[in-house]
Formats: sequence, structure tokens, C-alpha cells
Amino acid sequence: MNPLNRLNFDNSFARLADTFHSKLLPTPLPEPYLVSFNAGAAALIDLDSQEAVREDFAGYFTGNRLLPGSEPLSMLYAGHQFGHYVPQLGDGRAILLGEVKNKSGEAWEIQLKGAGVTPYSRQGDGRAVLRSSIREYLCSEAMHGLGIPTTRALCIVGSDEEIYRETIESAAVVTRLAPSHVRFGSFEVFYYRRQAEPIAALADYVIDRHYAHLSGEPDRYARFLAEVVTRTARLMAQWQAVGFAHGVMNTDNMSILGLTFDYGPFGFMDGFDPGFICNHSDHEGRYAFDQQPYIGLWNLSCLAQALTPIIPAEEAQAILDSYPAQYEAQYLNLMAAKLGLMQPTEGDAELVSGLLTLMKAGRVDYTHFFRSLGQFNSLPGELNPALRDQFVDRPAFDHWAESYRARLVQENSLDSERKYRMDSVNPKYILRNYLAQIAIEKAVSQRDYTEIDRLLALLSHPFDEQPEMEQYAALPPDWAQHISVSCSS
Repeated sequence: MNPLNRLNFDNSFARLADTFHSKLLPTPLPEPYLVSFNAGAAALIDLDSQEAVREDFAGYFTGNRLLPGSEPLSMLYAGHQFGHYVPQLGDGRAILLGEVKNKSGEAWEIQLKGAGVTPYSRQGDGRAVLRSSIREYLCSEAMHGLGIPTTRALCIVGSDEEIYRETIESAAVVTRLAPSHVRFGSFEVFYYRRQAEPIAALADYVIDRHYAHLSGEPDRYARFLAEVVTRTARLMAQWQAVGFAHGVMNTDNMSILGLTFDYGPFGFMDGFDPGFICNHSDHEGRYAFDQQPYIGLWNLSCLAQALTPIIPAEEAQAILDSYPAQYEAQYLNLMAAKLGLMQPTEGDAELVSGLLTLMKAGRVDYTHFFRSLGQFNSLPGELNPALRDQFVDRPAFDHWAESYRARLVQENSLDSERKYRMDSVNPKYILRNYLAQIAIEKAVSQRDYTEIDRLLALLSHPFDEQPEMEQYAALPPDWAQHISVSCSS
């Protein structure tokens, strides 16, 4: 028996009315070959890693061959893109094969991104390129390693088919896994079409599948919105705490489950800059790093509006009003943990903001500094030269360090125990843009995919000391400042 027959498909989304999707077959990709395979993600669907060596494996994960039990479709949705409503978007280059239920009873949707033209392609070619596929593949797994909710990435399959973006590039398909690919825009499309029935049907579907404790409850829709608000507030706080910028926070890129979703021109900050814009297409800075918490709320307001046919507007607004406090509490808790504090108290917000102000003034490397802060010596009179030398205004850092020292003394913090705590939340390794770029250049120009696999392994354990990989924790080279990514990335 073909072991791929053992994937246990249960295609609940395909059983929804055609209103929500279009069923179609992927477009075959010429002579596909495996670029990289992620055993960790394969385990989510009970797929044996040995399957990756099969001669026909690449064909199954481009859609050239259909996985037994799959029912391919593309999802309909709309969304606000850079603040402007677009009436119909949908999966323009992604095809959902179906949902696999693993032995633990968890369902994971398998989606091929770059599998060809769909009814929602809007004159696009329906393809993805190897460059962007590598970025999404690596970043989704890097975020998982950081403990941040995200879609997962099973594999990349490449082809020599030529695709035109800014230049001619080679095609690829990245297979991503998620409990659901439903997004805020999945509800918006029906609100603007003035179709209340599909909104209720989709809400019930999502609730039954992913918020089952609310199923059948008379107030389930309001409580559902409240939980999405909570998950989104938590996700925004996690992005901010780790220094991650998404780049394209359109409502069609916002997951109804609070997952990091649709990786494009993302970026982890190097030197701390609150106004960091990782997407060179974002000329107005709408999705700058420091705008993300606000945009999270703005996007939630679009979702809440879309749900007003099933939730009273006043109740929806009251739920939205809870977002700022939830976000601030989550963010402060995360930042206090990054400082090694055991219990956030009054005054910690000022301690955090004071440090970030200093870091901004000197463009101090965000990841490197917080990792090295674990080495802070709290003995009176200790100057901590390795830390203070990262700042332009060293006396200002000394002043902050005295406040930090007093705060550590207040809770009887022991340096050795604090360092252990801090190292568990301050990553040593992140997917810096230049690391991704090196992997991309080797893959594209040399057909050398070893760097992809090396980064995949490294970023799966970002908090661990990995002496043989120490060079990947180094500050970025000067040329890294000139890397540019856009929506086509």
C-alpha cells in the first residue's frame, strides 16, 4: 500500500457550501524536485519522514499527483489592504488539499502555496517563487521555535519553470499546515455583500471546529469575538516583544485563530527602531513595527463590523474596548520576563520604556542586547562594560542600570537564576534577513539547499546555546542594511 494513503483526511471545509470556496485541481508543475523537508511539521499529520525520499514525493506536494482522500479547493475571502477595502480576494495562488486528522485527533489543513491559477488569481500567475517560499518556510518554523502561534511549513518543492516578478525567477510550492486558514476577510466578504446567513454559518463552523466550548451557547458569537480579540492581543504582544514586523497586516492576512499568517516582507529588527518598516512597498509606514498593536485593533474592528449581523453593534464595540488593556498587560508581562523579573509591578512599564528609549537613540541591536542582558551583574558598583558599551550614551545606560539593579534587589533576584529565566525567553538566534538571504542565494544560484536545512535546525531551538553555530548569533554585516523586501517577497 502507498503509505500516503494512510493520511486520514476529513475535509470539513470542503463540505461547506460552494459559497465559501471554489473546487479545482492544482496546475501541474514541470519536473518538481524536493528542496527541503521538515520532519517536525510532518509529525503533525503522522507523516513518516522516510516518505520524503520517495521518488514521487515532490509530485504529491505540488499537486501534480493528488493525495488520496484530498479534495482541492481555494477559499473565498475579501479584506482591507493598506486600509482600503477590496471586495474579493481569495486564494489567488494557494490550494487547500484538505484536512488531515492525526492520531491525537488534531486536524491540520494542508495547503499548497504556489499551486497555480485559481478563480481568485486576479490576472496573477498563481505561482510562488523559490525566494519567497524559502522565506516563508524558514520564518514559520522560526516563529514556532520562539513559541509564537503560527502556520507551519512541511516542505518546499522547486521547479525550473520560469516565473516573472521583478526579474525571472524559478517556481516553487511551499506546503503549509494550519488548523484553519479562515481569516478576518472570510467574514468581511459576506458582510459587504449583505449576506448574513453565510456569516452565521461560517461562524458556527469555526466555533464548532476550533472554539468547541462555545458550541450551541446562545451568546456564542459574542464570546467567539471576545476570544479572537484576546488571541490577537496576545499575538501582537508576542510580535512586539520579540522584535518581529509582519509587513502586510491586511485583514485578509489575519488569522481567526490568532496565528502568524501569510509571510511576505517580514523582518526581525536588528538595531532597535520603533518606526522600523520591513516592507519597501509600505510607503506610508502603515505597518511599521510600532503601529502593529494599533493595526491589530483596527483589523479587529473590521472583523467586529463584519459580525454585526449576528452580534449587536454595541456589544461588539464593548468587546473591542477590552483590547488595549489586554494588549498592554500581555506586553508588559512579556517584557518583564525579558528583563528577568519574576512578577511585574507598578513602575515596570517605565523601566521598559526607559530602556527602549536608550536603545532607540543608539540603534542597539534588539536581540543581541536582550540576550546579553542575562549577564547583568547586579552587585553594587558593577558597571557591566559589555552591556554599557552597546550604547552611545553610556552615562544614561548607567542611570538605567541603577534602576534595574534596584528592581532586582526589590524581588531578591539571584543573578544565576535570573540568567536561566532570561535565556529561556530571549532568543540567541533569530531569522535575520541576511541569514535568509544567504540561504536564498545559495539555493537560487548554486542549487545548494544545505543552508536552508541548517537554518531550519538552528531556529527550531533559538534559546539554546549551540556552540557549533555561534556565527549565526553575530551582529549583522553592513551589507545587511541594503536588503530590501516587498509584497512580492
